[in-house]
Amino acid sequence: MMEPLLIPAAERALRLVELLLSRPQGWTPQELLTQLDLSRSSLYLLLRTLKTLGYVEQAGKRGRYSPGPRLKAWRASDSPSPQDLLVAFYQEATAQPLAETLALALPAAAGNRDRLLIVAQVEGSSLVRSAFTTGQAYPDLPAAARILAAEADDELAALGYALTQQSDAFTLALPVCRDGVHADAALLLTAPAFRWTADRLKADFLEDLRSMAAHLSYRLGAPFYAPYRPSELPAMQGMLPLTGEEIAKFLHGPWAASLACVRPDGRPHVIPVWQEWDGEAFSVIAWRGSQWADYVVQNPNVSLTVDEPWSPLRRVVVQGCAQALSGQAGSLEALIQRLARRYLGQPAPAGLVSQVQRAFLIQPDAVRGWRGLPGNKPTPTPPRVP
Repeated sequence: MMEPLLIPAAERALRLVELLLSRPQGWTPQELLTQLDLSRSSLYLLLRTLKTLGYVEQAGKRGRYSPGPRLKAWRASDSPSPQDLLVAFYQEATAQPLAETLALALPAAAGNRDRLLIVAQVEGSSLVRSAFTTGQAYPDLPAAARILAAEADDELAALGYALTQQSDAFTLALPVCRDGVHADAALLLTAPAFRWTADRLKADFLEDLRSMAAHLSYRLGAPFYAPYRPSELPAMQGMLPLTGEEIAKFLHGPWAASLACVRPDGRPHVIPVWQEWDGEAFSVIAWRGSQWADYVVQNPNVSLTVDEPWSPLRRVVVQGCAQALSGQAGSLEALIQRLARRYLGQPAPAGLVSQVQRAFLIQPDAVRGWRGLPGNKPTPTPPRVP
């Protein structure tokens, strides 16, 4: 029979574990005290014990307490599969192709971060380019090794990226973090040193790579993206309009659209669709059995909303008129192939083309975009894209 005095102690320890797992960014001792029926001395004793056993880690001497490696292992079975990460990487990397090579690196073996495995790659468009061998383990990738080290050094924690030069190539690496803080994978860009300087490489690619690493992290379940800084939540901006250039760049991301049309009885009908924006009009496809295609033929007035579910919370709203595309079968197949590469990260699987019922071209009357959350201050009217 369990000693009665052990039951409350076990309950408090388990409650502490639940709290730590519920907030990857960590807790301050004061925050934990408000959640637990514990004295300050008992809380610190419990935290020290769990920290010694590897279930808790602390950011600095006075930093927040967050799950340690042994506690993280408890939720390993719920973590996304490598295939989820690969699909997300190829969707992000092929949506906006870069002139230099992108790759994704993971530890070659569990607990061994000295050898890194290149699990995916999209080579750059330049004639002369740096590249890895997919599926090969590399013992010497210092930028990626810094990203995936058990503890980030002060410079890495402050910058959030690592940049190194080896022989004739630069490597720029950023963390992909399933919990928003701790690196599970490294997103790499490699480029020939004869074509770049370190400053130019950062100026041209760092912003896009940081955005891509954040998107990969969000798609793996991260509630925010603040690598190596568990106590710093990203600030949310007030609502601001997107420029025409920002709208075009956003619409080339792997975002599905919500298409709104009107049923014959006058009720609204909303359905997610794949979309392609060419700068003047949207192309969308309807799968076989889609009722909305008939609705749009009867009433071509539609609207589209394209948005992202995470920071910086960009969204684009479109109003326009849809018309059925009646081009050759080859042009429809080419459209489906482009959409498949964008949304699936690979060429269209066999039989996918035959599942498309028809395609529509939406000529917009207005294209408007915003980012951030609505605030108290009025913002200028967003620009129109003809």
